[in-house]
Amino acid sequence: MKTNRLSMAIGFLLLIIFAVLLFMYQVRVTEVAVKTRFGKVVQTIKEPGPGFKLPWPIERIQSFDRRTQTLEDRFEETLTQDGRNLLVMTYLGWSIEEPATFRDRVKEGSTAEAERNLLSMVRSAKNEIVGKYPFSAFINTDKEKLKFSEIEQRILDVVRPQALSTYGIQVHFLGIKRLGLPDNITENVFENMRAERKKQVSIYESEGRSLATTIISAAERERVEKTAVAENEAKRIRGEADAAVSSYYKIFQQEPELAIHLLKLNTLENSLRERATLFLDTSTPPFDLLKRQEQPANK
Repeated sequence: MKTNRLSMAIGFLLLIIFAVLLFMYQVRVTEVAVKTRFGKVVQTIKEPGPGFKLPWPIERIQSFDRRTQTLEDRFEETLTQDGRNLLVMTYLGWSIEEPATFRDRVKEGSTAEAERNLLSMVRSAKNEIVGKYPFSAFINTDKEKLKFSEIEQRILDVVRPQALSTYGIQVHFLGIKRLGLPDNITENVFENMRAERKKQVSIYESEGRSLATTIISAAERERVEKTAVAENEAKRIRGEADAAVSSYYKIFQQEPELAIHLLKLNTLENSLRERATLFLDTSTPPFDLLKRQEQPANK
């Protein structure tokens, strides 16, 4: 009796487990899923956790990895706006955003198939956008002329809405990983870059010479103007001095003895301006004035 009860309990427990497996499902944190009924999608499941479903073949749960996948394109040749050949490799990160669209549009919901479709889309957008920029936007000695960020963003702006609407895929980021030149044009490009740099150097040298000439000319004009002003001032001073000398000369002609006396006094004053001891003959002009001043004192 006890054996029968134990067997019944085990059987009942197995039945419950079977029912749970038959009518319940579990979506993991790293997954998104769709519920289909007779092959048609009836529910999109983006939140992790358990759920209820009817047993197969009525309803079925199909899960997909929702984690971000990274993908690299091949290193392939494309043309710039000015007809130059350029090798470009891109990379991107993507994940499944709309599992129902992904299931319907991607064959068998295959990740490999999704990546093939994405690469085709990226190549088309890359060729389109790269063709709108000149070669100098990719390879240039002037960093200000490089347009990597702008080009990457424009390619992403083309790919992102297409991938989401067509395949239910969200493209999180896209960039240029590598640039290169075909072997047959590498040397020509470097030669053109060297010629461009020499041209730029010539421009700078020409501008420098022009600026130097301007500065020298301005300095020369200023020198001539200041010299002319100084010469005019000197002429004016000489004229005033000549006029003053002329007036004094007329006076001295009338009083020659006074003129000689004043000249001697001026010379004597200049000689004794600094503290000094002089041993001179008082009979020598202008020191004879000292001798004449002493005579009244001896009387």
